[in-house]
Order: sequence, then C-alpha cells, then structure tokens
Amino acid sequence: MNQPFPQDVLDQIAQEIVHFDNAPAAFLEVWKRGIQIAGVEWFGDGTHGGLQQATSKWELRPNVSRINDALGVLSSGQRMFLAAMVSFYNADEGGAMLNRCQFEGLADLGSLDLERRKVIADLLLHYHGW
Repeated sequence: MNQPFPQDVLDQIAQEIVHFDNAPAAFLEVWKRGIQIAGVEWFGDGTHGGLQQATSKWELRPNVSRINDALGVLSSGQRMFLAAMVSFYNADEGGAMLNRCQFEGLADLGSLDLERRKVIADLLLHYHGW
C-alpha cells in the first residue's frame, strides 16, 4: 500500500501526539516532585495538604514575591532551583531571579544535584505553557 509518508515518520508523529496529550498530567506530577524538593512553603497555599490536594498547576503557582524576598538568604543551589522553577511559571520573573543568581546559561544548572537536574529536565520535557 502506498502511503504519502514512510511508516517511521507516521510512528514519530503518533508518538509526539501521545507525548503532548499526556504532557499536562506529566508536568503536574513533576511540578509536585519539584515542590517537595524545594519546599511547599514556596508554592500554592504553602501547605502539604494543598500540595496533595492540587489537581492543577494553577493551584501550585510559585509565590514569586516570597521567593524574591528570600533569594538573598537561600543557598546558591536553593536559589538556582527555585528561580528555574519560577521561570516555567513566568519567564520574565524567573529570568530576573536567575540573573540575580548569576545564572549565565543552561550549563549553570550543572551545579544542581542530580535529583534537581532531573526535575528541571522533566519539566522542560513536559512543559506545555502556563
């Protein structure tokens, strides 16, 4: 049977459709994992109950003003991770935070431990806009 596209191209398209259909749920799962690492106090209502009950990323928005206020007293790793997470929520705010953390480019994420690197990588993989 003649197909307008080779089977491998059709398979790739189908795989991408499935990936992007599942992206919102996968992003929320990874976002929650990142919140558990960073601390629930920076997101949503700031409680463990709020984290557990959230069914949408909108319920777990970062508290940008609180994070901004704390950047000066957090460790460099905490600052970098929180700022990177904020950048998924709001590129301008997150970018400004990353700049305050002396973030020069993606290679700077190499200073994060493996667990945090995996969260950022998975968020990027499943990001579909805020």
